[in-house]
Amino acid sequence: MDRIWLRHYPPGVPAEIDAGAIPSVTAMLEDSFAKFRDRTACIFMDKAVSYGTLDDLSRALGAYLQSLGLARGARVAIMMPNVPQYPVAIAAILRAGFCVVNVNPLYTPRELEFQLTDAGADAIIVLENFAGVLQQALPQTAIKHVIVASIGDMLGGLKGAITNFVVRHIRKMVPAFSIAGAVRFNAAIAAGKAMTLKDPGVGPDDVAFLQYTGGTTGVAKGAMLLHRNLVANLMQIEAWQEPMIDQPPPVERMIVVTALPLYHIFALTACFLWGMRLGAACLLIPNPRDLPALIGAMAKHKVNSFPAVNTLYAALLHHADFKRIDWSMLKCAVAGGMAVQRAVAEAWIAATGHPIIEGYGLSETSPVLTCNRGDIKEWTGTIGLPLPSTDIAIRDDDNNDVPLGERGEICARGPQVMPGYWKRPDETAAVMTADGFFRTGDIGIMDTQGRVTIVDRKKDMIAVSGFKVYPNEVEDVAMSQGGLLECAAVGVPDTHSGEAVALYAVKKSPDVTEADLHAYLKTRLTSYKMPKHIEFRSELPKTNVGKILRRALRDEAVQQRTAVNP
Repeated sequence: MDRIWLRHYPPGVPAEIDAGAIPSVTAMLEDSFAKFRDRTACIFMDKAVSYGTLDDLSRALGAYLQSLGLARGARVAIMMPNVPQYPVAIAAILRAGFCVVNVNPLYTPRELEFQLTDAGADAIIVLENFAGVLQQALPQTAIKHVIVASIGDMLGGLKGAITNFVVRHIRKMVPAFSIAGAVRFNAAIAAGKAMTLKDPGVGPDDVAFLQYTGGTTGVAKGAMLLHRNLVANLMQIEAWQEPMIDQPPPVERMIVVTALPLYHIFALTACFLWGMRLGAACLLIPNPRDLPALIGAMAKHKVNSFPAVNTLYAALLHHADFKRIDWSMLKCAVAGGMAVQRAVAEAWIAATGHPIIEGYGLSETSPVLTCNRGDIKEWTGTIGLPLPSTDIAIRDDDNNDVPLGERGEICARGPQVMPGYWKRPDETAAVMTADGFFRTGDIGIMDTQGRVTIVDRKKDMIAVSGFKVYPNEVEDVAMSQGGLLECAAVGVPDTHSGEAVALYAVKKSPDVTEADLHAYLKTRLTSYKMPKHIEFRSELPKTNVGKILRRALRDEAVQQRTAVNP
């Protein structure tokens, strides 16, 4: 393969990384805990948590988890927003020799039950705000152990108590729940301090994370991310980012804004794990939609790294308090998850003096595959060049490479690519080629510099603010309401989220209303999967064999939008 992109790498970025230099994510964490013990690892509600504290607490929690008698490699779920207990939980699970299953805390009981059951999770660490949902899902799962955290657990005595009181009784953010045998987070830590964490002998081929995704087919499944996959991607990101970080002015300690949720692979790797590798401080933001709180937190620090999605960049730019943030020490503003719009990219450069560095990846690839150079001065409209040790091929349906400049499916090979999906060999076989490439399901073009541009998607996945929504799931839930004859979910253009879900339906019962359907879906789909538009029709477009033509509905929506906004 002619890796034409290597000729266009930034100075100092190697063609290859030594993926075997660090044996596991656990070893990387252990090294950082020892090297940066006195540094701040994360900041939450103005409370700084040091690497030493993270080391001590995760060691204790890991010992407690081992005391539960879980088998080596057992799946332990985490269901929390960005609070300091999350980094503690990740480190504890990995150090104990178990596998992390990240769970969206906004899942409905139906969604949660599926993921916990599919993963075969034995234990879960949950923030009490979401324990009520867990309570509803638990009877249908194999979960044996529940650890319940509170927002104030790591804020210190008085501040923690006041925070918990306000969250529970003033803001009423903790619905009533009752889970027999549940153990409080701080009680588990206290118990673990009297125990010894045993070395489980974690190696590069052990599964570190089951990262759930719809993949390219829309069937929810866990991408098995091995320790070596994540270590490789960390080293690839480190090699790519180093020239940016080394530019003056010098930074003694990196501050990484962690506003994207840690259960998402982008934030997990590009914020937390990369931050730990560098000895950075992660500024934990539990709710990025609360823009005043986000801006207030960022204004207190001269932030150095800001991974985000297009919608968050746009929202910040339009907020009256945006100018409170000091960007003078920003080294990299990185975007992923969804396409960056030209208007947003240009407005960001004008406002901050720094470009948005757009990249691309998937849960199955740990996640980063490509990224724009850090020295770009303007929006490129591409997802950049393949990272070190990464091969990108643009192929047709017969797995043949297409000429430069022609459309084809983006296929990737590299040490960051998963070995397959959890207990789904058929799904794995469908996306892996004989020569070791992963078929992404995205249609792209490679130019003469090796830069890739996404032009379409092969499947019907919908991208809402960087999150994947699969039509099959939305349609299945809508049909279970009982009042529809048939329906189709598609992605339609949306100025805020890039795309939004639109549901087109044919009624079976004349009495069903949009309000009825919306209310039903709201109890079964998390917010970003909810249809923003519901339209009833007498019939839906179909093929000769009766298959609903989602693409026709999507094209119609695009044309309508173009007619309104020529």
